[in-house]
Amino acid sequence: MTHPTYFAPTGGHPGQNQLLTDRAMFTDAYAVIPKGTMRDIVTSYLPFWEGTRLWVLSRPLSGFAETFSQYIMEVQPGGGSDQPETDAQAQAVLFVVEGTVTLTLNSENHVLETGGYAYIPASSDWTLRNTGQTAARFHWVRKAYEAVPGLPAPDPIITNERDVTPVEMPGTDGRWSTTRFADPQDLRHDMHVNIVNFEPGGVIPFAETHVMEHGLYVLEGKAVYRLNQDWVEVEAGDYMWLRAFCPQACYAGGPGRFRYLLYKDVNRHMSLSLSHR
Repeated sequence: MTHPTYFAPTGGHPGQNQLLTDRAMFTDAYAVIPKGTMRDIVTSYLPFWEGTRLWVLSRPLSGFAETFSQYIMEVQPGGGSDQPETDAQAQAVLFVVEGTVTLTLNSENHVLETGGYAYIPASSDWTLRNTGQTAARFHWVRKAYEAVPGLPAPDPIITNERDVTPVEMPGTDGRWSTTRFADPQDLRHDMHVNIVNFEPGGVIPFAETHVMEHGLYVLEGKAVYRLNQDWVEVEAGDYMWLRAFCPQACYAGGPGRFRYLLYKDVNRHMSLSLSHR
């Protein structure tokens, strides 16, 4: 399998002659952050990271989506961090969309090229450096791990999309499939970050309505996506952020494949404590 092409932002700044009209929207049920909003002026920086800036796509918001944060990291050659995570409860998924980084996890080096995927358990000892010759860009999804008495913590996962066979959804003749990096039946995991794939003409044929929160970053292609009561056109580089129970569906009209990186929280009881809401 050859490397797919993933969209990654590069920043920049629009000229004064560009129209202000855009597709960005934030509602009570969902948000759409188009690729055109990911400019230099909205980048952020983190302590203990060198040669690095990032776009924050989502963060926990009370009354909206509360379980996760998602960044697009941009690390220059030689940049990175020897202290990347300052929250011992935070687990992570890294997905490389451009360039090459070296992840050192529990004293073992792993080279992550484009399409590289890493699941990093909470409290892990890890560092990351851009060991390539060009800027590296990767998604970093973070969630506080919900430990369960009697269940051990998950093991690290280091792989590449090209080495994972997508699972076809039933009755779709391969038009809709999911690239799953963690076993859905492994209850040690309380979050999944997968890639959802649609061939031209593929659909989600009903309005999914469920408890999972979602972050959906479009890696490739374009489609019309149903969000709550609205049909929204999205394309590579756009991000959709959905709160729990927001109805969603999709129609991938082509001409090429439509694919997105998907976060969801899974495999845990619903908290009944007011202090955890």
